[in-house]
Amino acid sequence: MPALWIAHVTVTDEAAYKKYAAIATEAIAEHGGTFIARGGRYVQLEGKERPRNVVARFPSVEAAENCYWSERYQAALDFARGASERELLIVETVE
Repeated sequence: MPALWIAHVTVTDEAAYKKYAAIATEAIAEHGGTFIARGGRYVQLEGKERPRNVVARFPSVEAAENCYWSERYQAALDFARGASERELLIVETVE
């Protein structure tokens, strides 16, 4: 089953976060991920507001997890740590 990688982010250091995003984009693509939402307009209805919201579709939960734990994505995270506050989850779709 396909899965969605959903991130809610508050960026605190734009320059460092851009470095994260460049490497993370490559890692996500290498694991079959495609972006379906990346920033853009949103409406916060409940919970903690995060101004950057990203959704990527992966072929499976396992593919998304493999991406997260990959060497390339972990290298990207080195730039995100200290440059953002974030929540990230993977959820299987019902398709």
